Amino acid sequence: MSGDLDLLSLDASGQLALLASGRVSAVELLKLTLARHEQTHRRLNAVVAADLERALERAKAIDDIRARGGALGPLAGLPMTIKDTLDVSGMPASSGLEVFRRRQAEDAAVVAQARRAGAVIWGKTNVPVMAGDWQSFNALYGTSNNPWDVTRTPGGSSGGAAAALAAGVTALEIGSDIGGSLRVPAHFCGVFSHKPTWALTPQHGHVPPRPGSWQEPDLNVIGPMARSARDLRLLLSVIADGGVSPKAAPADLTKARIGLWLEAPGLPLDPQVRAVLEAYGAELAAAGAVVEVISPPVDIETLLESYLLLLGSIIGADMPARQIRRMELMRPAARFARARGAGPFSWAGTVMAYTARHRDWLAADAIRARLRREMEAVFEGYDAILAPIAPGTAFPHSQGSFPSRRLKFSDGGGAPYITMLGWIALATACLLPATTVPAGIAADGLPVGAQLIGGHGTDARLLSLAQAIDENVRGFTPAPAG
Repeated sequence: MSGDLDLLSLDASGQLALLASGRVSAVELLKLTLARHEQTHRRLNAVVAADLERALERAKAIDDIRARGGALGPLAGLPMTIKDTLDVSGMPASSGLEVFRRRQAEDAAVVAQARRAGAVIWGKTNVPVMAGDWQSFNALYGTSNNPWDVTRTPGGSSGGAAAALAAGVTALEIGSDIGGSLRVPAHFCGVFSHKPTWALTPQHGHVPPRPGSWQEPDLNVIGPMARSARDLRLLLSVIADGGVSPKAAPADLTKARIGLWLEAPGLPLDPQVRAVLEAYGAELAAAGAVVEVISPPVDIETLLESYLLLLGSIIGADMPARQIRRMELMRPAARFARARGAGPFSWAGTVMAYTARHRDWLAADAIRARLRREMEAVFEGYDAILAPIAPGTAFPHSQGSFPSRRLKFSDGGGAPYITMLGWIALATACLLPATTVPAGIAADGLPVGAQLIGGHGTDARLLSLAQAIDENVRGFTPAPAG
């Protein structure tokens, strides 16, 4: 068909419409996708593993069923990539480690659901080791680059996914989030993502935890990434355990009430990011929404204390025993430092979190339960809270040790690297849904995303609001051609 490159610029829903109409076949669309991958791979290194033979067989089979008038699923014929923390038959999740790649694997639960819906799964997207960074690099597959500026990270841990989406290499992705891993890459690359309410999507087949686990880890979720809000709804309807319709109408913006949250003690924010989000709030108000500036919806210090301990308990469970033993030796000094006022983002806070006892976890969980109740009251007055995702825009590649890294801001200021956990903590700790929407372009020429945080279990309503904003205020902007 003509206009092949324009076809790849369509969102997944647009591509599926062309497939259903017969204007393009699944095989043709897959070949176009692979050609785009070839064109961009050296520059981006976003898709790092592929199973092209099986993908082509799958596409041919779907074309045959369509030609016979057979029943097909909602993703029939759509090429898809999958984050390399999720098992795919023939392409096990490496999570950046060779030892995990050298094994047999079945589809992760969400991957199996996407495949049953007709997706043509052909590649895996890059991640940091064990999904443990806001950059995507590892010794196995190397470094992924941001399509907006290849000297900068696309984010992590779903960084390869976000880069592939922004560059038109894929139209849908499945990622995961425990420390901003869906939201930060979407913010850095200018795409959409949805962090579901915890337990809405099954986690079996995600690494971490280690392969073979049937655990549903606290805080972690698996969710969709896309170039439109309607695509988020479509994919979530496929991978979620009920509760989300792919065909619901967008919300009425004139009836929406949004709390704009841009300030909090201990949560840094680059002035250029704040300026974009303030302007975005004004755009939403001009479109008819009620947008009100709000103070922090909960006590931030209490939130961070609870979240970082809950998070550290999960991460610590997968750390090498010798590393945990070293931290145990530092625990008395860390306890003393915390008593003297060292904050949750300090080395002492990290040590205490990673070596937490069960009673520590219970105390943090009790605080989390109280914060969740407080958030219920907040959402009696607002449909969503609009908040930053990260302190700044995509930063230059920085692959030293965590303590040596530091965020630099446009005004000459900066913040510790670990403060990347700050703005994403509320939705994660309280197990709330959060949809990332593109908010604009910062003064440095890089995209800025915003997270729409909703009440527990309000994923469908939140996506309806995001779709209304996408279609009436601001949507996806392609990265400049490299």
